[in-house]
Amino acid sequence: MNIFEVFYWTAILLEIAIRIPLQKARKKIPRSEQHISRAETFLLGGLFVTMVLIPLIYTATRWLDFANYDLAGWVGWLGVLLLIGSIVIFARAHLDLKSNWSPSLEIYEKHTLITDGIYKYIRHPMYASQWLWVIAQILLLHNWLAGPIDLIFFIPFYFLRVKTEEKMMINQFGEGYLKYMKKTGGVIPRLPGNY
Repeated sequence: MNIFEVFYWTAILLEIAIRIPLQKARKKIPRSEQHISRAETFLLGGLFVTMVLIPLIYTATRWLDFANYDLAGWVGWLGVLLLIGSIVIFARAHLDLKSNWSPSLEIYEKHTLITDGIYKYIRHPMYASQWLWVIAQILLLHNWLAGPIDLIFFIPFYFLRVKTEEKMMINQFGEGYLKYMKKTGGVIPRLPGNY
């Protein structure tokens, strides 16, 4: 395992560690609404395979060596920076959401609209984090199966999930969410004055 692969697996462990306390807490909170489609379930399964299983086979065996590619060393370090950015955004989003976090599209009883912290700038920091991750994965795991394959599942997942999530939030928070949408970017902050 090379240094870039070590960074990749360290980031996986950090994401798990960030979510464990929230995962335990969310089980106690009653839900009033939940949206999980078959397509979303399929894409989430694909993301697990392409973010965890295939990279594990790549780093633990030589089975996928036929699909390796070479990149300059500095490109791997760029991947490390993107991965660090991904983890920072991921952690901050969870910290700001607290008990409003859910791994699927759910509305809890007493659900609140979070518009501060990182949510003051972007509505979807989890997806912003994931965009950085999938780019970093290409730069860190130099293999056509373990590197860019994550994009095959993430891109459709992103468009499916964001559309459904925005609709659900508008239904739940109405005009408050519509105003919030005008002030913030989706995964990239809006430039000042662009409302």
